[in-house]
Amino acid sequence: MISEWKSKWALVTGASAGIGRALAEQLALGGTNLVLTARRGDRLESLAQELRAKHKIHTEVFVADLTLASAPREIFDFTEGKRLAIDLLVNNAGFGQYGELHEVDVERLLDMVQVNCGAVLHLTRLYLPAMVAKRSGDVLIVASTASFQAVPYISTYAASKAFDLFLAEGLAEEMKPHGVRVCALCPGTTESEFHEVAGHPSSSKGRQQTAELVAQNGLRALAAGKSYVISGLGNYLGAHGERLVPRRFVTRIAAKLFRPAGKTV
Repeated sequence: MISEWKSKWALVTGASAGIGRALAEQLALGGTNLVLTARRGDRLESLAQELRAKHKIHTEVFVADLTLASAPREIFDFTEGKRLAIDLLVNNAGFGQYGELHEVDVERLLDMVQVNCGAVLHLTRLYLPAMVAKRSGDVLIVASTASFQAVPYISTYAASKAFDLFLAEGLAEEMKPHGVRVCALCPGTTESEFHEVAGHPSSSKGRQQTAELVAQNGLRALAAGKSYVISGLGNYLGAHGERLVPRRFVTRIAAKLFRPAGKTV
């Protein structure tokens, strides 16, 4: 798996931290050239320099804010302008927001849907035609174990990740005749900045996997031609075990786990 994309170009969104950074590091370890994009240019430049020096690969950096509808096209135009053939698109950028829907800032919610859904769809649509034309290419979409159920208090996030999972699974089958592989990576709780950014209470985190392990599991599944992978046996059993009980019961349990302190039923 580690040399699957050796000497090819991969584009990683949200590469400045967490799973995105780990994916970039794993790909660089296998000799993949990288286009790194995120909002924080200083972090991207530092990572790009580190990976270039350590793994003797080529790197490009493009600062972009995916809450802006224009950002996917700007990223695409950048790689086209550099004449970079993207063989692997990693749609990793995303964020959540904890709290009751009516109390969360509406712009925050709409930005979440744009980043988690709109940008993923737009970037995938932009890069797929070239992959189809050469009958080769890969798309990894980072979803979540929250893709498999409704999760009160992060309802919009869970819904957005269900979109990512269904998009990836549908495209995986759709793209098979064209020689393009598509896979959804579904992590559970991961060591990253996600919880702090989302405002999650510490009690909701549970047992965490390292971002490195999640990245390895995702890339391994993509290379194996899987349409989705749930990172971690416990997460796998939890996600599929939910199918054995009524959906409303699962949602009630999730609500108890995520309910803000002081909130009553």
